[in-house]
Amino acid sequence: MKFKCFVIAFSVVFAGCQSVNFYQQTDVFGSSNASDVALNSEGLAAKQSNQTVAETFFDSSSLEPCFAENDKIDPQAFSDVWNRIQSQLSFNIPDRKRVRAQKSWYSSHPEYMERVTKRATPYLFYIVEELEKNQMPLELALLPIVESAFDPFAYSHGRASGMWQFIPGTGKSFGLTQDWWYDGRRDVYHSTQAAIKYLKYLNKRFDGDWLHALAAYNSGQGNVSRAIKRNKKKGKPTDFWSLQLPRETQAYVPKLLALAEMLSERTDEISYWSPISNLPYFDSVPTESQIDISLVAALAEMSMNDFYQLNPAFNQWATSPQGPHEVLLPITQIEKFKTNLSEIPKEQRISFKSYTIKNGDSLIKIANKFGTTVELLKDNNHIVKNRIRAGNKLLIPVPSKARDKYHKSANQRLLAQQNTERKGHKITHKVKAGDSFWDISRRYNVNMRRLAKWNNMAPNDPLKIGQKLVVWTKNPQNLASLASASKKTKKIYYKVRQGDSFARIASKFNVSLGNVKKWNSKAGRKKYLQPGDSLTLYVDITRQY
Repeated sequence: MKFKCFVIAFSVVFAGCQSVNFYQQTDVFGSSNASDVALNSEGLAAKQSNQTVAETFFDSSSLEPCFAENDKIDPQAFSDVWNRIQSQLSFNIPDRKRVRAQKSWYSSHPEYMERVTKRATPYLFYIVEELEKNQMPLELALLPIVESAFDPFAYSHGRASGMWQFIPGTGKSFGLTQDWWYDGRRDVYHSTQAAIKYLKYLNKRFDGDWLHALAAYNSGQGNVSRAIKRNKKKGKPTDFWSLQLPRETQAYVPKLLALAEMLSERTDEISYWSPISNLPYFDSVPTESQIDISLVAALAEMSMNDFYQLNPAFNQWATSPQGPHEVLLPITQIEKFKTNLSEIPKEQRISFKSYTIKNGDSLIKIANKFGTTVELLKDNNHIVKNRIRAGNKLLIPVPSKARDKYHKSANQRLLAQQNTERKGHKITHKVKAGDSFWDISRRYNVNMRRLAKWNNMAPNDPLKIGQKLVVWTKNPQNLASLASASKKTKKIYYKVRQGDSFARIASKFNVSLGNVKKWNSKAGRKKYLQPGDSLTLYVDITRQY
């Protein structure tokens, strides 16, 4: 089998190599004007795949350093982080059909590659630094391209979120807080730390086999372990290429290998690896208390869009009252922020509104109205229990700007997604007890994954009674009957008779077996039905039973 091996262990022999500092003049998306940025000429003179390690050298006209064999590399000698990664690639890249197919796709979509690699601008230096500290392969710095296209707001059909695409359970296992205020899976700093810990764990779990570890990162360690066990039992090889894994995983690892090979072949003529300064772009700055994020942006003298690119974890208009009391800011803005913040007392870092309690109010109702939490209302107003009295006043923390100014908050992202114009006719469906994405998609004859995506959710996300979902249907003739039918569902109690089963009852009332079990999944319910048992059902009252 033919392999291309990229293993370089060099040191700088040219002293005084200069890094070109262009991060100060480049926005968080990596865009820049030629007049603003002085870029040096970079690139390998020859492909390592066709030369020995000793023969590999940088073009003599390049400002990047040349290296001597058998010495160590100085990561700071590069002006471009991509070249820093390129010089330390270490994976064996097999000449496999799956790798060639992925490489062909990436190569034939240079606009995608340019867009994604430019999007990596604020994050790549930090990721590379952390990988090097942990002595991990720098190919892993390319993993966010495969996972999320370097989009920290990415959300997949499997409930995976953030640049590193953590699902909720795995995120919690690796210390990523997820609550109403904050989702650590989208936190650039903490999710990178968690991803490195998880990848190290998987690598150890699979005896140092990085391809197995990467496959497990995508589809779960249980899937990979079972595939290895099956092959062992049949006397077959257990390398990644021989395993029967989910189709997505079979393409996932080749994607990373294809990107690594493409980066190893990078030259000045291949321009879609947008240059990224080999200097830190951001750092973590303490805020010491809860703070309105629009105030943070103002104090740091940056736009809300740029703030969100570094701080995508904040779901609401302020940081969490429980913390983390820190934000990520561009290096160039940190001193301005610290100076400005020192002049604002902690009690003035979020705004408050006085509200007079009305008849029928509850803490939950008030919290929902003002976009806050019951806990925060109780803390700020010294409420011991949930009892409130009409006529009394509450001090309510509120955003200092209009809600749409926090355009990447959870609510605004949802509104933007639901208000996006699509083909067909728009319906608003109000979730009822027993509803699931499957039931709703069948009712309106739409794809379940699309239905979830229209509402910024995943198909297995839980639905709440009263929640409003947007549905786009191509069959306007059925809209009236659908709307009418949705209002004719009634909650009934059914007494189990001799010979009844869950399946028989579901068939009788034309509802799904899964829903019957879900509607009656209270703690303590027996596995088998007994005559006289009472079941809760939600049925169409227009039908004859």
